Amino acid sequence: MAERLCDSLWRASAIAGPDLIPLQGSHNAQVVIVGGGFTGLSTALHLGKLGISVIVVEAHEIGFGGSGRNVGLANAGVWLEPDQLDSAIGPEAGRTLYNTLAGAPDLVYALIEEYDIQCEAVRNGTLHAGVGKQGLAQLQRRCEQMQTRGAPVQLLESAEAQSRIGSSKFNSALFDPRAGTIQPLSYAHGLAHAAIKEGAKLFDYSPVTSVQPTQDGWIVQTSHGEVRAETVVLATNAYSEHGVKEQARKFVPIFYSQLASKPLTSSQLEQILPNREGVWDTCTVMSSFRLDQQGRLVFGGMGGEGGVLANWASQRVSELFPFLSNVEWDYSWTGQIAYSEDHLPHCQQLQRGLFSVAGYSGRGIGPGTMMGKELAEWFAGKRESLSVPTTILRNIPLRELKRLFYEVGAQTYHLGQKTHALD
Repeated sequence: MAERLCDSLWRASAIAGPDLIPLQGSHNAQVVIVGGGFTGLSTALHLGKLGISVIVVEAHEIGFGGSGRNVGLANAGVWLEPDQLDSAIGPEAGRTLYNTLAGAPDLVYALIEEYDIQCEAVRNGTLHAGVGKQGLAQLQRRCEQMQTRGAPVQLLESAEAQSRIGSSKFNSALFDPRAGTIQPLSYAHGLAHAAIKEGAKLFDYSPVTSVQPTQDGWIVQTSHGEVRAETVVLATNAYSEHGVKEQARKFVPIFYSQLASKPLTSSQLEQILPNREGVWDTCTVMSSFRLDQQGRLVFGGMGGEGGVLANWASQRVSELFPFLSNVEWDYSWTGQIAYSEDHLPHCQQLQRGLFSVAGYSGRGIGPGTMMGKELAEWFAGKRESLSVPTTILRNIPLRELKRLFYEVGAQTYHLGQKTHALD
């Protein structure tokens, strides 16, 4: 499902990416990566550090897809509760994946420091905000399971949660000090600069037309050039288009939209998220909010952008924060989430030397960055296996109907916003 360049806050405020050109002519590398998002760029960066030649081809501009459109929460772990993770892939594999992704924010912020990436990085934690009895029960389960596994999380009772968030509409919040917020497109641009510094070659506006096996590897062809390589990584996630569109059948694309306000006043900023954590709630149709460096409120929710979502966001904000009853939006944009059947990221080995990474299910910053590092180490023979599942994903049956179900459900929820309790 093709998308246009978006007029997002992130695109308006991002640091400049590297000056790239489209791929032309014939090239050779040990590894070619399709996709210039977090996974592809991290893989290229870490391959370069290990002395492995690598080329990245991006169909649009660096960070065009989910990497440049997301909320910007650098979280630890995956969406599933830890016990659910163990049930899904087994206790040993679950423990390995959990422990690896628990350290994902450390890797993200270490790269930001190492390469001096100016991406509005704030590491004051995140708050998973509880709504209603079911929301509180969910956070209690998550807290117990995460603490059992050594996570330094803390379940905040209503008074402290409301003080930290600036709203009386939440009955609890799970605080994770390991996490933080970033400007996601600036982070992607910074990773691109870092990858080039380490020897990777990057090309933009180079949509792949075909990926074909050869006697000794693969040939990836674009509109005006080709790359021959021993190994190919398809790192397109929810934006699997052009010559890799068959990978889109492995997940359900879900829209997530965001709006960014005008900069808030100093008095308003004293009342909302005074510690600058990022927040998402426990509602079935999740919403999220955070502040950027200019003091704008960035508010998001499931579903495509448009009048329904904008009206819902304005009313929701006025309910949560009465002092923002007349909020004005400067930006709105939409991205796609690759929602896998088990809500986990996967690295599929489709054929010898051909890998496809997908299924972050809305949590791509930390896992995508970590996936890139592990892939590079795996290709270099420095690790025996990956932490993520490597099973081949089946084509999702009734994929388009499921996409419509999620979209219609989100829009219906937003239309019926007044009927949903917030306490």
